[in-house]
Amino acid sequence: MTPLTKMLLAASFVAGNPVQGATEINYWLWDSNQQPSYQACADAFEKENPDIKIKITQTGWFDYWNALNTAFVSGTAPDVFWDHLSRYPEFIDNGLLVDLTPLIARDKVPTDIYVGGLVKVWGRNGKQYGLPKDWDTIGIVYNRDMLEKAGVDPKSLWDLNWDPEDGGTFGQLLAKLSIDESGKNGLDPNFNPKTVKQYGLLLNGLSDGLGHEEWANFAASMGWNYSEAPWATHFNYDDPKLVATIQWFADLSLRKGFIVPAKDARQAQATGLFAAQKGALALTGSWLVHWFTENCKFPIGFAPLPKGPVGRHSVINGLADSIWVGSKHQEEAWKWVKFLASPEAQEIVASYGIVFPAVPEAAEISEKQMASKGVDVSAFVDEAKAQGGTFFLPISEHSSDVVRILRANFDSIFLNGEDPGPKLEASNREINAPFH
Repeated sequence: MTPLTKMLLAASFVAGNPVQGATEINYWLWDSNQQPSYQACADAFEKENPDIKIKITQTGWFDYWNALNTAFVSGTAPDVFWDHLSRYPEFIDNGLLVDLTPLIARDKVPTDIYVGGLVKVWGRNGKQYGLPKDWDTIGIVYNRDMLEKAGVDPKSLWDLNWDPEDGGTFGQLLAKLSIDESGKNGLDPNFNPKTVKQYGLLLNGLSDGLGHEEWANFAASMGWNYSEAPWATHFNYDDPKLVATIQWFADLSLRKGFIVPAKDARQAQATGLFAAQKGALALTGSWLVHWFTENCKFPIGFAPLPKGPVGRHSVINGLADSIWVGSKHQEEAWKWVKFLASPEAQEIVASYGIVFPAVPEAAEISEKQMASKGVDVSAFVDEAKAQGGTFFLPISEHSSDVVRILRANFDSIFLNGEDPGPKLEASNREINAPFH
């Protein structure tokens, strides 16, 4: 680019708007809470690259994937989009993603600046399909007033234990915090599980097949995992440890009345139910901390998951930006992806204090930003730092089939009360069949 061209471009870039005729990069994401931070990234990027315009489209989680798959089929997919570890294997099976490896090598982009392990899970067979943008873990959000009324010190939540036999101190706490319409709690033999006014624990639907925010973490605290490693060809959904965990959740939900029933949770979700003060505790991901602090009109706090027989374990997940192979502007799309993966962009995201960026220094900024608002998120950070305390969601081929099969079988367990043992054994056989 000649000095004259640079001058003309700079002159035509007014008030943050790129030059007329600039290349437009369509960028899709699903979290409305994070959209402002990514618009700020786009503004910064456009100032450095006035010949590129970033057009951001936000769609809610469930509609997002339907819209994306439809766009792939119709040839109208976005140039760059938020990608998920449980979804991208199917995309690369269908040849939909650009391999970033040669671009990373050409531009000498450092890949050792992120939280450990997140780069590797976005690659396979020497190819890289995304660069980490953030990470998250799972914890507990609690209603301070409900705990105080029950005589529970919030600090005690950091020392809870759990097992599927008697629920441990976590199970006892859920019973104590569950209250029926007559004012009796779950420790009272006269507690009525059919007239619950306040649940001990709120969850989402339970039936998504991954248990990301719920049962997977508890089963992992017993030594279970989805599979042996990413890209494994055998799943462990018939493991007795998982069966016992699912039975415990089902019993507390369908029989004892300590956990919100799946049919109710599916309609309102844990977020809506908690904000409406329908329960004392809720399991949640760190990406929702901002939502809770903005939408709950009562004092709240955050605590880690309870420890199981083999310790405390949380799913750790990390998103990445992927480039659609059909993009007509792959070089410009790569510039945008490269920028989003940089410390500069991740520090912009961190300044909003909503998620933990994948660059550790940026994650620290985000944590301090949250703390400045009076929000202690150390529970999520401590879980991420714990040696051997995190595990990944399943990363495998046939991912959409796996989720479809599991959803149907988990529905029969959590909605209809069917025996989890036979249902999970049947699920596992069906899931593993395509690999053999």
